[in-house]
Formats: sequence, C-alpha cells, structure tokens
Amino acid sequence: MIGAYDQALTSYDEALARGAPHPEEILVNKAVIYSDFLRDDANAERALRAALSLAPDSVSALLNLGNLHEDRGEREAARSCYERILERDGENARALARLANALPADGGAEDLLDRLHKVVRRPQTLLEERTEAAFALGRLLDGCARYDEAFHAYAMANELSRSQTSTAYDRDGMERLVDQIIAAFPQAVARSSALSEHWSPIFVCGMFRSGSTLAEQVISGHPRVTAGGELEMIPALARKLSPFPAGAVSLNDAQLDQFARSYRAAVSRIFPGHDLVTDKRPDNFIYLGLIKRIFPRAKIVHTVRDVMDNILSVYFLHLDHNMNYASSLEDIAHYYVQYRRLMAHWRALYPDDILDFDYDLFVGRPKESAASLLAFLGLDWADECLALEQRKNLVRTASVWQVREPLYTRSSGRWRHYAKYLSGLRAYLSGRGVTAS
Repeated sequence: MIGAYDQALTSYDEALARGAPHPEEILVNKAVIYSDFLRDDANAERALRAALSLAPDSVSALLNLGNLHEDRGEREAARSCYERILERDGENARALARLANALPADGGAEDLLDRLHKVVRRPQTLLEERTEAAFALGRLLDGCARYDEAFHAYAMANELSRSQTSTAYDRDGMERLVDQIIAAFPQAVARSSALSEHWSPIFVCGMFRSGSTLAEQVISGHPRVTAGGELEMIPALARKLSPFPAGAVSLNDAQLDQFARSYRAAVSRIFPGHDLVTDKRPDNFIYLGLIKRIFPRAKIVHTVRDVMDNILSVYFLHLDHNMNYASSLEDIAHYYVQYRRLMAHWRALYPDDILDFDYDLFVGRPKESAASLLAFLGLDWADECLALEQRKNLVRTASVWQVREPLYTRSSGRWRHYAKYLSGLRAYLSGRGVTAS
C-alpha cells in the first residue's frame, strides 16, 4: 500500500471497462478505497450498490455496505444488510457477529446467543470468523449481565486471536523503544514555523479504549472543527524515518516544515475547506516528540480513564493482530505501564500543551469537562459539543454506537463485574506504581 489511491481507482475503472471477470469484487475494492482512505462515503455507497446490482447476494458487498451504515450511525440499515446475508446462510459467522454488535449494548438478543454459540463451536468455521463471533458472543453475554459466561467467551476469543498472531508481544522490546524515544527527545525544542503559527491539527491520543472517540466527538461538535478520525500520516512518516526514533533525531527545520506542508495537503485533500481538524490516533502518544517538532503549537488532548476499565475494554475488543499485546491481560498491563512512563516524559516536556481528558469525569460532569477542553483548545463554548446523539458525522472506531447515545456512566467501574478474574492484574499494576481503583 503506497497511497496512490487515484491511480488505483483509475486502474479498477480500466479493468471494468475491459470486462474483467467478477466486476462486483472490483467495485467492492473501489468502495474500500473511497471509504477507508478518501473518506468519500457517497462514492463508496454508489460502488457497493453497483456491486449488488450485479451480484445481489455478494457477501463482501453487503458486509461493507452494512459497515458503512454503521459508520453513519444507521443501525436499522446496517442490520438489514447483515440479515440479507443470513437469509441465505443462517450460519454465516461474520454476519451473525456484525448483527450482534449492531444491537443495543443492554441485551435484547437472546435469540442470537444460541446461533453464535453454534458457529463458535463449529469446526468448519474459519478461524478469523470464529474469533469475531466469539468476541460478539462475549459482548451479548455481558449485555445480558451473564458475566462469568461473558468472561469465558472473551478469554476464548483472545486465545483464538493469539493463535493468528505471527509475532508475540515483546515486553523487553517495548521497554527498549520507550527508552530510545525518551533518549531521542530529551527536552522540548523550541523552533519557529510559519505554517504552524497559522495552522495545526488537534491531536487526540492515549491508550486504546480510553475515550478518544468520545473526546473527538465533543471537540468536533464545535462549528470550527472537523473530525479527522484515525489519520495515518504521522505513523507513516515515522515508518519513513526508520529506524524510529533514531531517524528523527537529525531532522532540520526545512525538513520538518516540508512534513508539515505534506500533512496539511493530505488533510486538505480529504477534508477540503476545513478550519481545524482532529487527528485521533490513540497510538500517536508514541510520536508526540516528533509531532511537537513538526507542529510546535500543536495541542495534545490525552484521553484517560480508570486503568482497570481501560485494560479490560482492550481485552474485550477484537483489535488488529498488529496490536499483539491486546489479547493478554498481562501484556496489556505491561503495555499500559510503558505508555504511562512515556506520557509522564511528554508531560514534563510540554506541560502547557497536553490536557488530560478524563472519561470518567466527563460522563459524570460533562459540561464542566467539555468547557475545560474547549478552553484549552482556544475555542468558545458551543452547545452542540454535548449533543452527541445528534451527531451525523462518520465514526470509524469500535465506539461507533456508544458515542451516538446520550451520555451514560455504565462503563465506569465495569471491571467490578469481573473482579474475581483480575486479582493478578491488580497486583501487577500495584507492583509497578499504578494505582487501580
């Protein structure tokens, strides 16, 4: 993947014009480019509907269209796509999982439990689909307050996920990386930047599942702000500077300004006419030293929540296999301790430019927390920032449904339902100076 999306679309169009076989698959590939990389959901939907006009039972087209409806918050339309698949194949594990995840979190899905149990146990279910179904089963059981069964379903799901990970989480390697980053960025480096004086993104980062999507939704409710979501530009730049962080140490001001211009050009292409834009990649906390060198005036919104809830929420989510720490409670805890160590370093360097946005505090006192957040960003108060359930923008994270609901507190202290499974986790954190509630 080199990011030549226009050329890819042109090539697909040429293939369609030449009568390539399976045109519906080509149209699905086009839709993925439009949706995932160009943020053009209108053209993505057109491509998917064109695919379905050629192959009405295309599972990949229906799954992608359902996912697009989820991104928009169109729950019934999403469910309709998944149900169309299940009308022809009632044991399609992926469609069952997506249907279950599109239901409200408080249960109401008893009829799906048996079907999910069946596909999870079925030997012929593909491993990746079995994993997705096991995570969905855990979510439904949690919503039904069947916590012991839910934990066992999640444990099975994570075991299945680990079996598909080619490289195990390297604790020593993570510690070395944090050591190297701290050594590479030992102090705040003041520099002037003509571009950054007039324009900087708003960076939202922290542990995964710490409330970053919620923070972005609050900020993007402001009339001046566009929600950028999980942009790829900073990690892509770090890969170009490989080995990171050593490759970033010798960058001069001209190179940093060029990076800033390239970043803005990429954002302007995706979001033409924007004023302020958020860059909400949780793992950008790794790159804050580089970010502050490229954009000296950048504001960093650091999302935090109760450590036990945070770790459990990561464990309960089907994350990408590249996040190889995420399928073990002990590995998540180790990663969390290293993340905390690195964030302490960034706070010491940039105390005025990093704000902790506390998820648990926000859901308890939303207006006060939102007002502090907007003031930190230099934005006036806007009532729309708290109208989360009315938001129509696309959301492409696992929190797609939660952030469209009126504010609730049920996720705070959720770990207590599973306390008997977490005593070892609490002891590990305590032994490393992290106080668990």
